Amino acid sequence: MTGYIKVRKAEEHNLKGIDVDIPRNRLIVVTGPSGSGKSTLVLDTIFAEGQRRYVESLSSYARRFLGRLDKPKVEKITGLPPAISIEQKGRTKNPRSTVATSTEIQDYLRLLYANIGVPHCVECGRPMEQLTAESAARLLLDENGGQHIHVLAPIVQGETGNHIEILDGLHKNGFVRVRADGVVKDIDEVDFDARKKHDIDVVVDRLELSQKNRERLIGSLETALETGDGRAIVSREGVDDLTFAEQLMCPKCGKQYEKLGAKAFSYNRPDGACPVCNGLGVTMA
Repeated sequence: MTGYIKVRKAEEHNLKGIDVDIPRNRLIVVTGPSGSGKSTLVLDTIFAEGQRRYVESLSSYARRFLGRLDKPKVEKITGLPPAISIEQKGRTKNPRSTVATSTEIQDYLRLLYANIGVPHCVECGRPMEQLTAESAARLLLDENGGQHIHVLAPIVQGETGNHIEILDGLHKNGFVRVRADGVVKDIDEVDFDARKKHDIDVVVDRLELSQKNRERLIGSLETALETGDGRAIVSREGVDDLTFAEQLMCPKCGKQYEKLGAKAFSYNRPDGACPVCNGLGVTMA
């Protein structure tokens, strides 16, 4: 669509064949003396044509309840998006009122963005995707081919105790090795000091990152995500661990985010409000 709303030969009411190009996505002020045709151009021509086109896009059943809208006297208007007109009346005292709340489209916009919007990584700008074992495997194979890795599931993080029951439960579920406080060893060899805090990551698999092991890698990641309550760890020699979680993830840099819902687009909630202005749009002196 063009970057301008182009009006050609507007002759509604007192307009005399007006041609005008109005930039889109800008704040435009139409000013002039009384009777010069400001309202005729903006409301009776541009807005009226926008409404008429919108109504024509609806089903014949819906149009029955809206009535027929006459075409304004204008040769043509191009680049015209759906239009909203807000009645001029007494200003509200609520500082949180916006155009969206005044026209009652705020909730619809929140749902629209949450459900069909494409979230992007704030670090690198790439579109994010919902993490699955398959997408995690694709990221690993693209970035780290040929390395040997451990696939682990986090079980205990920074908790005191000897964790005997947890270790016994892992053993009964078929696991034989864990990474205890950063060291991989057989479960039978683990002997924790109950007075200290410990970390336990169960070893799901050890394999080489290669296309021939792709299905095995996906299966191991699925097991790790299930065992680790939605989290999986990939340990590589000489570099930091990669942690994957069943949430939004950037396929390039691996940064993970909570899934966005409609509440993230509400400035009246902590989830969606700007931390600087607290959702007011202005900062208080």
